[in-house]
Amino acid sequence: METKIITTKVCIAGGGPAGICLGYLLARAGIEVTVLEKWPDFFRDFRGDTIHPSTMEVLGELGLLEKFLKLPHNEVKKIYGIIGGQEIQIADFTHLKVRCPFVALIPQWDFLNFISAEAKQYQQFKLMLETEVTDLINEGGSVVGITAKSKTEEFKILADLVVGADGRHSIVREKSGLGAKELGVPIDVLWFKLSRSTKDPQQSMGNADRGRLMVMLDRGDYWQCAFVIKKGQFEEFKKNGLENFRAEIQQLVPFLAGRMEEIKTWEQIKLLSVTVDLLEKWYEPGLICIGDAAHAMSPIGGVGINLAIQDAVAAANILIPKLKKGSVSVKELSAIQKRRESPTRKTQRLQLFLQNNIISKVINSKEHIKFPLFFKIIRKFPYFTRFPARALGLGFMPEHVDAAIFK
Repeated sequence: METKIITTKVCIAGGGPAGICLGYLLARAGIEVTVLEKWPDFFRDFRGDTIHPSTMEVLGELGLLEKFLKLPHNEVKKIYGIIGGQEIQIADFTHLKVRCPFVALIPQWDFLNFISAEAKQYQQFKLMLETEVTDLINEGGSVVGITAKSKTEEFKILADLVVGADGRHSIVREKSGLGAKELGVPIDVLWFKLSRSTKDPQQSMGNADRGRLMVMLDRGDYWQCAFVIKKGQFEEFKKNGLENFRAEIQQLVPFLAGRMEEIKTWEQIKLLSVTVDLLEKWYEPGLICIGDAAHAMSPIGGVGINLAIQDAVAAANILIPKLKKGSVSVKELSAIQKRRESPTRKTQRLQLFLQNNIISKVINSKEHIKFPLFFKIIRKFPYFTRFPARALGLGFMPEHVDAAIFK
């Protein structure tokens, strides 16, 4: 098979939130960029479908928010939980001083199709679907491009900068040799759908009691369910049988009675193996990793997609002025890690604290849950629901688009 040679200013591996958003920002600024996505489209069952206020602030700064909000979506203004049979409001986004004080629930494929359609308006943007990175090209101690393949062709793509945005199983990260530190996770998630009834609660929620924990996201005509289990426990559930699994869900969420038969086979249940890790170094000459390729996040809070987009904005703000003048140095790549590493570490610490001190205790106990002290406090003083809302909605260092990069 003949190898096709392509040259571009920036080559991005991975067409997820980090890769597509960075590709859009670069193309809009007049930088030639090629984005590689190994799948034929974006229509897949992603785990991250929550667009947080921090991301919608970025869309507002880019003039895309009005268009985005016309896409079918649900708005979560408050987060509720049913803990040991008692309902409690956990977070209230309505007090955030932002354009959109809510979380938008929208399938990730719709979000990616939206951003990529906007990017395609710029001739500098090229999206290569069904094209997967196979290796890095090194020359003189620097990454100068990648090799890739599609079903019918092989490619050598030469670039001034390669960006690894190809997720937690990143080929770019693997081939670069950049080492990731595993932070340890005691949980996995079972991901499945159940139909909604008009009589169901009108908000997304979490349910926890007697060793079971499940988050239910309102997707309009169905619930997207995330059932939390101990790491490696899925095979045990399978061994006990589908009928027992259905019974446990119904016991935890009684209003789902009559709908559990919708789960007919284990194939309808997807195992999300949870990983939390962090690259010790995100870059080397000619290469930078962002998003899950740099830091795999826990699904807690649905913050992963938003952290990835924040990485993309920070990277664009730092890279574009230098790319316009020529090329980037290790100094700029180091600056990206320096800016994004602190909020990433803080977010991961919070996720791990919740996993190890609350979630693990819930799923390892078969007893009726006693109402935790923190929930007693926020029930008595609703003002405190603003703090979880800020941590989830905006994060520790929300990024803003530097308008000067487009001049």
